[in-house]
Amino acid sequence: MSTELPESAVAPAEAPPTAPSRRTFIATSTVVGGAVVTGGLVAGTSPFGAEEAAAAEAPPTSAVSLTVNGRRHTVTVDNRTSLLDLLREHLGLTGSKKGCNAGACGACSVLVDGRRVNSCLTLTVRLDGAEVTTIEGLARGDELHPLQQAFIDQDAFQCGYCTPGQIMSGVACIQEGHTGSSEEIREWMSGNICRCGCYVKIVRAVEQASGRK
Repeated sequence: MSTELPESAVAPAEAPPTAPSRRTFIATSTVVGGAVVTGGLVAGTSPFGAEEAAAAEAPPTSAVSLTVNGRRHTVTVDNRTSLLDLLREHLGLTGSKKGCNAGACGACSVLVDGRRVNSCLTLTVRLDGAEVTTIEGLARGDELHPLQQAFIDQDAFQCGYCTPGQIMSGVACIQEGHTGSSEEIREWMSGNICRCGCYVKIVRAVEQASGRK
């Protein structure tokens, strides 16, 4: 007599467990890990007190006193504040333009103690006691500075964005005595970029204001 069981009575073999896919593993690990970290942050306590934490987050500041266009200002600023941002954002003097903000175009040129600087690269905290002159400080009431008038006479601008920096640099160029020739003017004005290409007329304006024409 046969001892074989009918096919229907044989117990089916158990299927091997399916290994989780890589995507499932990563998703599960991320959820669990995030929950642990979040729980630790919520349940844990800061090693610093509230005052110490606030002090750590606040940027260092300094009080600076300087004269801008003949008017004395005392301000407290973030130590990272540039002179350009002080002029535009704190004092409302928007004549100085933010072009490249990297000292490459000259649109932000101003005078500090009579010397031209790129205000975007000059830190305000280093100017305590300094005298700053911007494009707004050149005219005397309704009387334009000779170089401002020369820019009008020579039609030395188009869009006008670079013009304040060009004029401030030109004033310094004249004061420094670098107006012996048109070539010398171009050399000493080379740090100011005019994307409209008005260089010939700008040189003529500087020559006019310096008395060469």
